Amino acid sequence: MTEWDIKKLQILRTLRDRGTVTATAEALLMTPSAVSQQLTNLAKQLGVRLLEAQGRRVRLTDAAHLVLRHAEAVFAQLERADAELDGYLRGEAGQLRVAAFSTAVPALVVPAVRQLRTAHPGLDIRVREAEAAEAYELLTAGEVDLALSLAAHAPSVRDPKFSRVPLLADPLDVALPAGHPLADAPGLRLADLAAEPWIFGGSGPWSEITTAACEAAGFVPEQAHSASGWTAILAMVEAGMGIALVPRMASAERRGGAGVVMRVLSADQPRRHVVAAVRRGAEEGPAVARVLAALRQAAAARETVQQN
Repeated sequence: MTEWDIKKLQILRTLRDRGTVTATAEALLMTPSAVSQQLTNLAKQLGVRLLEAQGRRVRLTDAAHLVLRHAEAVFAQLERADAELDGYLRGEAGQLRVAAFSTAVPALVVPAVRQLRTAHPGLDIRVREAEAAEAYELLTAGEVDLALSLAAHAPSVRDPKFSRVPLLADPLDVALPAGHPLADAPGLRLADLAAEPWIFGGSGPWSEITTAACEAAGFVPEQAHSASGWTAILAMVEAGMGIALVPRMASAERRGGAGVVMRVLSADQPRRHVVAAVRRGAEEGPAVARVLAALRQAAAARETVQQN
């Protein structure tokens, strides 16, 4: 295969544009003899004559023009590569992979991706739904660059492998059947619901969150039914089979029918805390920093909506 030397091709292109070896040497801060030597070597590498004498000057041969026609495409591609690399270094291009638990995807990740696609279209965000255990395995293995989880299931702040970034304190509301005696009760507290049958997962994060919230309010919840999806949970609440705690961040998923009343708890309202984590030191990378900023912006917007 013919050897193509980019530096020598740039000298040939400059000669075409400047017209003389002397002008080419001045433009490239070289000596005329160095220009001539480089072009002679290029001709040997390509196996064709590139220059021919024309009085005291030289002119490019047809072969030289053919070479430059193809070289221009190479130069254009290198310019695009330089621009893309520059964007990558500024955090405006490249790919970044995010793992997030189910309710965080529509509530935080999707708004962040929308904002980034407008502001930095060269930044390609790839999203993978994963609960905490899997998300941190992926982060440790380098298969994702950022993980969203509940703080209770994130690595310790003392873990040297990760840096944690707080994002959101998400309130938990209670779902009651429409005809429940406490559906319209003023100042409803979690402790008022101690004798109720509860619906939550048999194990995993949501089971732990529900039991921890109830225990903090002074009672152990009686689990009447077990479910992990909001559709199933709210269908059972609507049917009067029990009550459930529902994260406000899951508003897109928690819409029950007319038979479900969502109540904001007073005084002892539980919250779950959402954090982002990256491999320690990665938060200083420009692309990661842009994604974290977009996630914080999405979280702030959600908190503003929740307060209104």
